[in-house]
Amino acid sequence: MSGILIENLRETCVTERRIFDGRILSVRNDDVKTPSGRIAKREVVEHKPAVGMLAVTDHKSILLVQQYRYAVDELTLEICAGLIESGEDPKLAAERELQEELGVKPRKLTHIGGFYASPGFCTEYVDIFLAEDLVKSSLPQDEDENVSACEFAFSEIPALLSSGKIRDSKTFAALVWLMAKEGIF
Repeated sequence: MSGILIENLRETCVTERRIFDGRILSVRNDDVKTPSGRIAKREVVEHKPAVGMLAVTDHKSILLVQQYRYAVDELTLEICAGLIESGEDPKLAAERELQEELGVKPRKLTHIGGFYASPGFCTEYVDIFLAEDLVKSSLPQDEDENVSACEFAFSEIPALLSSGKIRDSKTFAALVWLMAKEGIF
């Protein structure tokens, strides 16, 4: 593998059919023309952009949220996260979500990266922030949310990942990033 990107792999939309329009996502079914000239079907979930925040305390621990996720019928451990409202700056969305879910506001908020949650079929892009120098500051949780905060020492992160307790992609990515940054293995 040479590491050279091949630019002529782009597919072009021939027909777009909207299937569903919801509050946070929409679904469409497209026919696309592939580079070889074939027509293929693509199902696309259009999802609002989101933010995820890795909240780090002054005493080398992380704050995660525990919540029930109906779609997978599981109680999950995740970094604080939420949708970016229309026209909202991602950094402001990050500060708002930290106050709603963890009851803290960061004095230092650093963008550490971003990624598509599942680019094979979904447009959702998640910006990840490192939240540090946390102070107490809370906003009401969203009406449809019920989350609780959990604190874990940096030293517990490898066990959280290897035990399978972290099953959320944004959380997994953020914790692996922190382990690399801090030299935790």
